[in-house]
Amino acid sequence: MARPERHVFVCTQNRPPQHPRGSCAGGGNSAALLQAFWAEQQKRQAYDIVAITYSGCLGPCDQGVNVLVYPEAVLYSGVTVADVPEIFTRHLEGGEPVQRLMAAEKVW
Repeated sequence: MARPERHVFVCTQNRPPQHPRGSCAGGGNSAALLQAFWAEQQKRQAYDIVAITYSGCLGPCDQGVNVLVYPEAVLYSGVTVADVPEIFTRHLEGGEPVQRLMAAEKVW
């Protein structure tokens, strides 16, 4: 396997519903989002350019599902399944982060 150009971490942190911080798995559908990233990777045969990994907490849990992309250290918040193709096309393949999904500077 070749060394990927980018690595995507999808938060799948799960906390009890009453937890004050919330969680990506509880506040959004992080499992479906992770599956969408894997499906898009397969569809594009992007195994050599993108690695996709589930992760624990990435920080701003109350912002919806969070996705972190390295090496740029871009944190996306409130990501939905519908956003995955755009993230792939613009950022993962094109190198241009999707500004509208980037976490606020005060958060990241």
